[in-house]
Amino acid sequence: MSVAVLLCALLWCVPPVPAPASESPSASTEVARLYEEAATATALYEEGRRAARIQKAKVRRLHRLLAKERRHRAVLHGDLGRLAAAQYRSGGGLSYTAQLLLADSPDDLVRGGQLLRQADLAVNSAVAKTQRAAARVTVARGRATRAKRFLDRRNVRLAKLKRDVEEKLETARWTLQGEADRSVAAGKCRGAVRLDQPKTRATRAWVAPVESYELSAGFDSAGDRWAHRHTGQDFAVGIGAPVRAVGKGRVKSVSCGGGFGIEVVVRHAGGYFTQYAHLAAVTVDQGDRVRTGQWLGQVGTTGNSTGPHLHFETRLTPDLGSGVDPRKWLAERGVTL
Repeated sequence: MSVAVLLCALLWCVPPVPAPASESPSASTEVARLYEEAATATALYEEGRRAARIQKAKVRRLHRLLAKERRHRAVLHGDLGRLAAAQYRSGGGLSYTAQLLLADSPDDLVRGGQLLRQADLAVNSAVAKTQRAAARVTVARGRATRAKRFLDRRNVRLAKLKRDVEEKLETARWTLQGEADRSVAAGKCRGAVRLDQPKTRATRAWVAPVESYELSAGFDSAGDRWAHRHTGQDFAVGIGAPVRAVGKGRVKSVSCGGGFGIEVVVRHAGGYFTQYAHLAAVTVDQGDRVRTGQWLGQVGTTGNSTGPHLHFETRLTPDLGSGVDPRKWLAERGVTL
């Protein structure tokens, strides 16, 4: 690193105006593409896991139902056996002529015979129905089991796809960060990389600067890496993750080389400014108008940074030292971090 660049880093001075946009922004676009692929692969994998869990529960439910039908059939078979024994004890094994001679009256014989036949038919019918129900459940359980096996095999493939994309993304992330580090060390900001913006537009006037995150160092906290107190809110996010404009405005500046590394400052209505720092790449140029949720750049770890994260500030002026608590400022605008 040259003496001039070292002094610039120590003093957080503003570096030269960014160079024209790069003609081959392969690292940025590759990371953006792989982020989208990783999100899709993760969504498919999670959807497959949910479907497999549902199918597994269905198999268990059908197994319990089949066991219940079998128990019911066993009970009915027992009833049929008891009915046959009762018929035998009551003369069911005698000829009709013998039963007629021994009966108290013909009417008693007829009524008894009808009742026995009705009971016999009822039990036989119930057994047949139970057998048919058990057969249907057996077929359904077989289909459900085969469907679960198919889903399990599919999820194994999806898990491998997810791992492969994540590995490629990790490699592309550090390629992007390497390019960013070289440009910062040289004191020459790379131009804006015009990435495809998300298809969905923000429905609110204000949003968080990143979509998925964990909060780390907060406003006004103490730390060894800050001369006084921490001047913004940090979001722990992976390299290459899209950074969004929290509200509509105009890009005040795009710079690199200082303690904030690659950074973007946006002016909003009411005289407020927001800063997005330690980036790996930018997608806007000075003077650009931006809408809420529009991508301004990609997360990195340039400048005075110990790891990938977004340093976000809300300021009363575009300059360091005029910051206000970002969490409170966003909360007043309906955004809870």
